[in-house]
Amino acid sequence: MHQLDWIVLLLTIGGIVLYGSWKGREAKHSLKGFLLADRELPWYHILLSVMATQASAITFLSVPGQAYTDGMRFVQFYLGLPIAMIVLSVTFIPQYYQLKIFTAYQFLEERFDSKTRILTSFLFLIPRALSTGVTIAAPSIILSTLLGWDLTWTNCITAAVVTFYCIFGGSKTISYTQLLQMGVVLAGMVIAAIYIIQALPQEIGMKESLQLAGKMGKINLIDWKFDINNRYTIWSGIIGGFFLQLSYFGTDQSQVGRYLTGHTANESKKGLLLNGFLKIPMQFFILLVGILVFVFYQFNQAPLFFNKTTELSWSAAKGHEAIDQENKQIFIQKKQTETALIQAISKEETTKIPVLKSQIMDLHDQQAKVKEKAVELLKSQGSKAESQDTNYIFLRFIVDHLPIGLVGFLIAMILLASMGSMASAFGSLTSTVMVDIYQRFINQHASNEHYWWSSKLVTLAWGIFCLVVAQFSVNMGSLIEVVNILGSWFYGTILGVFLCAFYLPKTQGSHVFWAAIIAEVFVIYAWKIDLMAFLWLNVLGCVMVVVLAFIFQSIGQLTKAKP
Repeated sequence: MHQLDWIVLLLTIGGIVLYGSWKGREAKHSLKGFLLADRELPWYHILLSVMATQASAITFLSVPGQAYTDGMRFVQFYLGLPIAMIVLSVTFIPQYYQLKIFTAYQFLEERFDSKTRILTSFLFLIPRALSTGVTIAAPSIILSTLLGWDLTWTNCITAAVVTFYCIFGGSKTISYTQLLQMGVVLAGMVIAAIYIIQALPQEIGMKESLQLAGKMGKINLIDWKFDINNRYTIWSGIIGGFFLQLSYFGTDQSQVGRYLTGHTANESKKGLLLNGFLKIPMQFFILLVGILVFVFYQFNQAPLFFNKTTELSWSAAKGHEAIDQENKQIFIQKKQTETALIQAISKEETTKIPVLKSQIMDLHDQQAKVKEKAVELLKSQGSKAESQDTNYIFLRFIVDHLPIGLVGFLIAMILLASMGSMASAFGSLTSTVMVDIYQRFINQHASNEHYWWSSKLVTLAWGIFCLVVAQFSVNMGSLIEVVNILGSWFYGTILGVFLCAFYLPKTQGSHVFWAAIIAEVFVIYAWKIDLMAFLWLNVLGCVMVVVLAFIFQSIGQLTKAKP
C-alpha cells in the first residue's frame, strides 16, 4: 500500500477515535454514564448509532461480493425491517422507558423471574460474542490476504483500538464515534460507485450497466415463490426477516443499548423508525455497488481467484497456463458479445437481444466451468488454498483499480465499519454482564465508582475473548451469512420469550423458561439436519416458545383446577 494511503488511513481512523474519546470524557462516572451515555442523546445519534451497529465491515465487504455472485436478491432479507420498527416503537420502547431499565433482560425479571432473565441473557451473550469475533476477523482476514498484513496483528490492533475507546468513554464515546464512522462509510461507498461508472467504457453508462446486469439475471430483486428452503424470497424476507429484525432490535442488547441512550422515548422511536425506512435503500445501494463491480469485470478481465493467496498458489500450479489461456479467450468473446448486446438494446433490435443474451449466459457458464477446473487442479496438486472468494471481490477491486489516496480512505471506511459494530457489541456484552449478572447476583450494593471501574474491566475481558474467537474465524464462506445464521440460531427463541412477556399475561416464568430451552434445542437440531433456510429458524424458534409456553400454562391451569 502506498505511503499516501497509509497517511489517509491513519488520519481518518485516528481523528474519529480521538474525537469520540474526547466527547466521551463528559460522561459521568456511573453505570448510567458508562452504559447509557446518561440518556442524553438526540434522535439522529440513535439513527446513525443503530445503523452503524448493524452495518459492520462484513456488510461493506461481503454484500458487494454477494451481489457480484448472486445478484440483488439479498435485499429481500431487509423487507421485514420497517414493520419490525413500527412494532418496536409501539410495544417495546414505551415499556423499556417506563421501567427505566439498562438492559432488555431486566424487563424479563420484572415480568417473569430471575431464571428466565439469566437464560435469555446467556442466549444473547453466546451469539453476540461469537459474531463479534467474526466481525473482528472479517476485515482482518481479507486485508491480510490482499495487502500482506499479518492476520494476528491486524486482529489485535483492530480489537485493541476499539477496546481502548470503549473503556475510555463508554457509550457516549461509542455514539459520537459512530456518528462520524457512518458518514465516512457512506461517503466511501458513494465515491466507489462514482469511480466504477467513470472507469467503464465510454459507451457504457449507468443505464447500460443495469441493462446488461439485468439480462444476466443479476437484478433479481424480488422472488415471489414461496419456498421454505430458499434463503432469499419476498416471503422469507417479510416473515422470517420480520421475526429476526424484531428480535435483533427489540431484544439484542447491542441495539437496545443504543436506543436506550435517547433523551426520551420519542427520540428513540424517531431514530428507530427512520432506520427502518432508510436501511433498505442503503442496502440496495451497497448491492448496487456490487453489481457495478460485476459490470466492470465484464469489460476488464477479473482475476481467476480474487483471494491473492489462492492466486499465488494458482500461479505456481503446474499446467495453469492452458486454463488461463482458455479463460482469457472466453473473456474476450464474452466482452465482444456483451458490447453487441448493449448496441442491440440501444437500437431496439428485439430479434438479436435474446440470441445475444443466450450466448452470454453460455459463455458465463463456460467461465464457471473453467473456475471449477482450476479449483480441481489446485486440489490435485495438494493445495489447500481457499477457492471461496466472495468476501474478497470488493476489496480486491479497490486495491487493484482505485487511485492512490482513495484506496487508503476506503480501507479506513471498512475498518471503521468494523469498529462501529464491534464497539456496540462490546458495550452490550458489558451491559448484560454488569447489570444482569454482576449487579443483580454478585454485588448489589457497590458504589457508582465501583461499577464504573468494573464495567471497564469487563469490557477489556470481552475484548480479549472476542479477539480469541476472531483468530479461529477463517474459511467460513460469505461472512454476512455466517453472522445472520449465528443470530438465527438464538434470536427466534429470545423473541418468543419477549412476546410471551408482552402478549400472554397469564404465562409464568417456569412455563417460558422450559419452552425456551426445548425450542432452542429443536432450532439447533433443525439447522443441523438442514430442515429449512436459516431465516425461517427465527420463525420456528419464536412460534415454538409461544406455543409451548401457552400449552404449559394451560396444563398448569388444568392441574390447579382439579379438586
